[in-house]
Amino acid sequence: MDGEITVLLTKWKDGEPDAFDQLVPLVYPRLRELAASYIRRERDPGVMQATSLVHELYLRLLGQKKADWTDRAHFYTFSAKIMRMILIDHARGNHAQRRGGHAEHVPLSDDMAWVGIGSVEMIELSRALDEFAAIDPTKVQMVELRYFLGCTADETADLMHLSKATIDRDLKYARAWLFRRIQPDPAAILTRP
Repeated sequence: MDGEITVLLTKWKDGEPDAFDQLVPLVYPRLRELAASYIRRERDPGVMQATSLVHELYLRLLGQKKADWTDRAHFYTFSAKIMRMILIDHARGNHAQRRGGHAEHVPLSDDMAWVGIGSVEMIELSRALDEFAAIDPTKVQMVELRYFLGCTADETADLMHLSKATIDRDLKYARAWLFRRIQPDPAAILTRP
């Protein structure tokens, strides 16, 4: 199936009109599963549904003027970036609605418990990732695949053509860098309500 995805991505890039329609059923279950994992962590009743998140992703993918996918890894990395932007937009909307409110903290992942979905930290994480991309874009890609697209460490290693040990080591470094960037005061995490 992975080879079929790459072939369809190439056809889509080359402008074949039916390629996207053929691609959707192949990637939809994985993207829907990943979106659902984010939504399950969100306990706010106003959060978007997983189906809405994937549909918003598809709308943004269709809006691409020139799809230039080299392979499935490139497609999934790009999809992770788009999901990140959608979740950041959602966090901004929630923040604007809840200024001064006491929203429950729901972590992006267990490894990044200091970043809540739909929180100000999510917006700060996006800024920090943009800053980190100027220093080490490979580690940012790892973070996006692992935490925004929900890939396992093994899947991330496979998509990036790296060893799992490298992924584990580099993600540990990336999480520490991002934590220091977002929470410069180590005591801040201890005082979270």
